[in-house]
Amino acid sequence: MSLLVVLPDETAGLVLPEALAKALSGAGIDVLAVADCAGFARQVEALSPRQALIFLSLPTPTLLDTLRGWAGVPPCALSLVSEPLGAEKHEELVALGVHAWMPAGAVDAGSLVALMARASCRWQREAALRTELENLRTRMDERKWVDRAKGLLMSARGIGEDEAFGLLRGAAMHANLRLGEVSRSVIEAAQWADAINRAGQLRMLSQRLVRVAAQLLGGIDAQRARLLRTQSSERVQQNLDHLAALGLGAAGVEALAQAQAAWRGLADALTAKPTATGLADIDRRAEVLLGAAEALTEALETSGARRALRIVNICGRQRMRAQRLAKDALLAAALKEEAAKARLVPTMAEFEAALLELESAPLSTAEIRAALASARDEWLRLVGGVQALDSADGRATLVRSSEALVDTFERLTASYEHSLQVIMS
Repeated sequence: MSLLVVLPDETAGLVLPEALAKALSGAGIDVLAVADCAGFARQVEALSPRQALIFLSLPTPTLLDTLRGWAGVPPCALSLVSEPLGAEKHEELVALGVHAWMPAGAVDAGSLVALMARASCRWQREAALRTELENLRTRMDERKWVDRAKGLLMSARGIGEDEAFGLLRGAAMHANLRLGEVSRSVIEAAQWADAINRAGQLRMLSQRLVRVAAQLLGGIDAQRARLLRTQSSERVQQNLDHLAALGLGAAGVEALAQAQAAWRGLADALTAKPTATGLADIDRRAEVLLGAAEALTEALETSGARRALRIVNICGRQRMRAQRLAKDALLAAALKEEAAKARLVPTMAEFEAALLELESAPLSTAEIRAALASARDEWLRLVGGVQALDSADGRATLVRSSEALVDTFERLTASYEHSLQVIMS
């Protein structure tokens, strides 16, 4: 038995009292080391004894502080030999992890063997109970994650409980992981996909708000434009608030702070009456928000560490490009802005390239393929609106098609977000 004996701090040379030394010798117990109360914790950490025998007249504040540091779970069995103690003190010591006690006047070989046997049995029993409790908590925690993951799969995929559980169990077997671990990963993947979708919406909304301001300046469906400005502003704030409530990590928090600051600047500019000068200022501020939203989306995709989330980002960015194209076309018409006009062709090229990538992506369903076909048709109408920008009908087509594309890619992004490959990635 590896035994550490703890003596009072004032013990000279930490020499065992004669009666205790004789009793230990008679019991055939070898002492690993002797410590005082002040050095008790250090010696336990350094030597890892199986037991510690505390030999004090009364428990000292130093000893009690050491026991409190272990929060009632000492790293070894503890026995106490002291003067008689009151019931409250016994209760306190038991709560602090002292497993057995005997009066100092009764120390002999036989009583020490019995004392330490009791302490050892109780310590082992407590350790077993702690392990059992921890296992029970783990199972309960896993059950919670499994139930949540089943519910998510059932809702996202329109399947029954048995099929959802079968998907989780199959994934766990394939990855050689516990069912709870896979379930938790499913929930986290869904949360990251939702966060990327919301951050991506900020890009689209930044461009929509400029386009709406240009509509108001040009008198194009002004009533609808004012309503859309209010709804879009509220949506930006809601998304920022939702993202702020998530644990985004250092990079995500920094990117979110930049997006929040950019939105405050744009929100202030949107309150003024539309003018040509004011519209140019709104566009500059929206570009700052667009850049911040892009950085935030990229930070979230990187933090999610799931390659399947990239498809959510690509699809979500198409919403922004549809609005950006309509915005730049209106700015080019209303303000004769050459920079906006110069961006039209690159934006159309980027939109077309991304649409082709989505059409060829293996992550697809019948629903996704139908939505992409609809997006392709609406995209052609939007391009036609850009080409007929000099006419009122062309500008009206531009506005309608840009909004229709946003709606289509909203549905597509949600489909990708809820796809089995993303959820189970």
